Amino acid sequence: MRRILSFFIGVILGGLAGAVIALFFAPESGLEMRTRLRERADTLAGEIRQAAATKRIELQERLDTLRAPKAQA
Repeated sequence: MRRILSFFIGVILGGLAGAVIALFFAPESGLEMRTRLRERADTLAGEIRQAAATKRIELQERLDTLRAPKAQA
């Protein structure tokens, strides 16, 4: 039990140290960073929506093909 507690304390302290170092070495201010992250997230969300719409159309066409009555030879 003591080893697990020590591990989690180390993880928390390591995470805090990493966050502080990241803040000191960040090339932009917080506002600029948040703006860039928001723009990237919006772009990514748009690309995901577009890919989902394209895949939905493709799958709908496949489903329509499978549901269509088969021609008899």
